[in-house]
Amino acid sequence: MAENPQPQGERQFALRSIYIKDLSYEAPNAPEIFRQEWKPETSLHLDIKLSALAEDTHEIVLTVTVTTKVGEQTAYLIEVQQAGIISVAGFAQEELGPLFYVYCPSLLFPYARQAVSDLVVKGGFPHLVLQHVSFDAIYAQKQAEQAASGEATAAAGQAQAPAAGEKTH
Repeated sequence: MAENPQPQGERQFALRSIYIKDLSYEAPNAPEIFRQEWKPETSLHLDIKLSALAEDTHEIVLTVTVTTKVGEQTAYLIEVQQAGIISVAGFAQEELGPLFYVYCPSLLFPYARQAVSDLVVKGGFPHLVLQHVSFDAIYAQKQAEQAASGEATAAAGQAQAPAAGEKTH
C-alpha cells in the first residue's frame, strides 16, 4: 500500500490548451528531388520538454522531427513543436513522471502527426502517416537507462551531469 494515498476526489488533471509552438519545413533539394525515383528513407526523432508555469500548471512540448532522404539527398526535414498547457493536482510524486512523459505526449502526438502529414502533402510529396508511438516503452527505456547510469556513476564514485544539448527523450 502506498504511503499517504491521495483521496480520489482531490486528483485533478485538466488540459488547458493545445497549440503549435514552433513549426519548420525544409525541402532543400527541391525541385531536383522530384525527378528522382521515390525510394525514401524516413527517420523520426522525439523529444519531450516540461516547464513549470505555476505550482500546478505546466507546459509540455513534444518535438517531432522527421527527416526523409532519397539516397544521400534530403527530400524534406520537418520539425513540429506541439505543446500543451496542463494543470495537475493531487497526484503522488511517483505518478507525475508517467503523467508528464507518457500520458501528455500521447495526447499531443496525434496533433503533431497531422501537422507533419499536412506539410508533407503541401510540399508536393507522397502522403506520409507517422505510426503510433509507444510513449510507455520510451519512458520505460529512459528509466532503465537512468537507473543503469546511476548505478555505474555510484560505482565510479562520481556524479555525472548531462552533456550540453543532451536530449531527455
